[in-house]
Amino acid sequence: MSDQEFKRALGYANSAFELLKRSGIPPYPQFYELLYTYATGVNPTLNNRINEMFRNGGSPTEGLAEALYNEFLKSNVNDRMTAVSKRMHDRIEAVHDAIDSAMTTANAYSGSLQSAGGDLEREISAAAIKALSAKLLAETRMMQETNRSLEQKLQDSRDDIAALQRDLDDVRRESMLDPLTKIANRKSFDEGLDTAIAEASSSKEPLSLMLVDIDHFKNFNDTYGHQTGDQVLRLVAMTLKSNIRGKDLAARYGGEEFVAVLPFTDIEGAITTAENIRRAIQAKELLKRSTNEKLGRITASFGVATFRRSDTAASLIERADRCLYAAKHAGRNRVINEQELVNAIPATGKGKASAA
Repeated sequence: MSDQEFKRALGYANSAFELLKRSGIPPYPQFYELLYTYATGVNPTLNNRINEMFRNGGSPTEGLAEALYNEFLKSNVNDRMTAVSKRMHDRIEAVHDAIDSAMTTANAYSGSLQSAGGDLEREISAAAIKALSAKLLAETRMMQETNRSLEQKLQDSRDDIAALQRDLDDVRRESMLDPLTKIANRKSFDEGLDTAIAEASSSKEPLSLMLVDIDHFKNFNDTYGHQTGDQVLRLVAMTLKSNIRGKDLAARYGGEEFVAVLPFTDIEGAITTAENIRRAIQAKELLKRSTNEKLGRITASFGVATFRRSDTAASLIERADRCLYAAKHAGRNRVINEQELVNAIPATGKGKASAA
C-alpha cells in the first residue's frame, strides 16, 4: 500500500469512527463497514440515502444502520450459494434413493430368478411351470419399469445439476462484478493482478498497470447529484472496458478510481492505451437524462507503471499510484508514467506529489 493510499484509507476510517461516535451507534464491525463505505463514496446510492437524511436534519441510528447494512452491504451471494448447495444436496439424495430402490428391486428379482432356477431343476407340473413363468414375467416387467424410472430420475438429475452449475457460475460472476458499473470489482482485480504477475514472471512477457481517477468527481457529484454521478461512473467504466483488449482486465478500484491490468503490454503500449482512453473520456459530453441539460465534459487522470521482476502486486500498484497523483498534481487530465516520475522527482522522494 502506498503512502497516499494509506492516508486515504486512514481518513475514511477516521470519518467512519467519527460518525459512529456522533450518532451513538455501537462500533460493531457491520456498522463500521457501513460508515466506512459511506466515507469512501464507493456506493453512491447508499451515500444518497444517508445524505438525504442529513439534509433533513436527522442522523443515523442503530436501527437505521442495521437496516441500511442489510439493504446495501449484506451480501446475498452467500445466501444464493447456500440455496444452490441445498438444491444440490436434495438432488443427490434423490439420486441415492432412486439407486437404493433399484438395487432393492434388482436383488429381489435376482432372488426370484435363483428360486425359479431351483424349481426348474426339479420335476414340476405344467401348471406350476405356467404359474412360475407368469410370476417371472411380472417381476421382469416390474424390473423394467424400475429401470426406466431410474433412467428418468438420472436424466432429470443431470439436467438439474447442469442448471445448478449455471447458477453457481452466475453467483461467482456476480460476486466478481461491481454492481454499479458492471465491470470487475476490487476482489476480481486483486485475483487478476496476482495471476497476471505470476504469468509475466514465468513467461518473461511485459505487464503494465494503469490507474485512472475521475477529475473533480466529488464537486461534480455534489453539483449534479448522485444519479448523475452514477452515470459518470458507468460512462468511464464503459469507456475503459471498450478501449482495452479481451485479455486485459478493467476494474473499479474504489470510489471514482478505476484500474486496468494490461498483460503482454510494455510501457509504451500502456501509455498509448491510456492516452486513447483519456481522449475518449474527454470527448464525451454529458447530458442530464431527465432534462437533456448539457452538463459539460469530464476528464480523468492516469498513472501507468510496468512490471519489474522484483515486483509484488503492492509495489506495482504503489508506483502506478504515485504516477496517478503526479498527474493530479500536474494539472489533471493527463497521463504520467513511471519513467517521467523518475526523471521529475528527486531520489530522496521529497518531491512526491499529493493532490486532493
